[in-house]
Amino acid sequence: MKTLDLQEIRKQLDGIDREIVALFEKRMELSSQVAEYKTESGKQVYDREREQQKIEAVTGMVEDEFHKHAVRELFTQMMTISRHLQYKLMAEHGLKAENDFRPVNELPVKQVRVVYQGVEGAYSHEAALKYFGADADARHVDSWEDAMKEVEAGTADYAVLPIENSSAGAVTHNYDLLIKYHNYIVAETFLSVDHALLGLSESKEEEIQTVFSHPQALMQCSEFLNSNRGWKQISLENTAVAAKKVLEDGDPTQAAVASEIAGKIYGLKVLKSSVNHNKNNSTGFIILSREPVYREAAGKISISFELPHKSGSLYNMLSNFIYNGVNMMMIESRPILGRNWEYRFFIDIEGNLSDASIQNALKGIAEEGSNMRILGNY
Repeated sequence: MKTLDLQEIRKQLDGIDREIVALFEKRMELSSQVAEYKTESGKQVYDREREQQKIEAVTGMVEDEFHKHAVRELFTQMMTISRHLQYKLMAEHGLKAENDFRPVNELPVKQVRVVYQGVEGAYSHEAALKYFGADADARHVDSWEDAMKEVEAGTADYAVLPIENSSAGAVTHNYDLLIKYHNYIVAETFLSVDHALLGLSESKEEEIQTVFSHPQALMQCSEFLNSNRGWKQISLENTAVAAKKVLEDGDPTQAAVASEIAGKIYGLKVLKSSVNHNKNNSTGFIILSREPVYREAAGKISISFELPHKSGSLYNMLSNFIYNGVNMMMIESRPILGRNWEYRFFIDIEGNLSDASIQNALKGIAEEGSNMRILGNY
């Protein structure tokens, strides 16, 4: 068999590519007709059983194992693109992802009831005052879950919860609470976090034996704390609670990692300032309401959905963003209780619920995933 030179091979490939493109356009035209049928009949775009049958049929047309894998991937992507086209065409006929959200000009922040976890002087307290103002009617509850309960029950208008720290990462427990309670993210605020080592007036840094703080604060200060090998580190539910405990215990060998503001509130001395190793440390807080509203100028959307532990399932889901030109800002996963190796994903994207591209992407995710929820547009 005569070996072709590279230019001749490329010439033949170009010819085949033209044929492939022509056939692809014919396929997409048929997909448009499918969308028209589904619009009239009310049938969903995503037909898992039909797609699986199609994949098995085309992979059965080749013998080589590598080709089988390649054909499976090729047709999976073609059917994904077909779905995206169908979502677009159906949206143009008014069939969009349903949601209960309504736009508002601004969020009311005056004469509202705000709850946060911890005690006065906690970072959540500072975040509440930063967003709602120094005169806000802000009160503390024992736990983040209690804050969510109060908002859902209507005994508070807003809850302030930490969601992510630039050093320690996601506050994963609060992601779970977003699913457990039907509250909605309506805003966010960021707080620079600067931890100090606080003790009694008579305490000395070299005599400290025990340090109390929230586990994330201990993590954020681990380089400093771990350099003092003799110190026992004990986690508490809140940094301000730790400061309060040091005051109440009255033990000069105890210290707390908390803000200097908390130190002033509880009359503690700063033994060492700025003990967190990341000096640009900040925490993002979300503001939650029981009302599904979003500001007309909102530019960020948080959603969640579930996926089976199956190859390619996340990739195919994220293609809804890619095809619609939607920028993904964050992704976090959490195991689903009682379902081994299945996960719930939390994703932040840029956009507004009124955007056509967002509506198309969310419709695709709602059909192709399980239990998709819009957590907020803010």
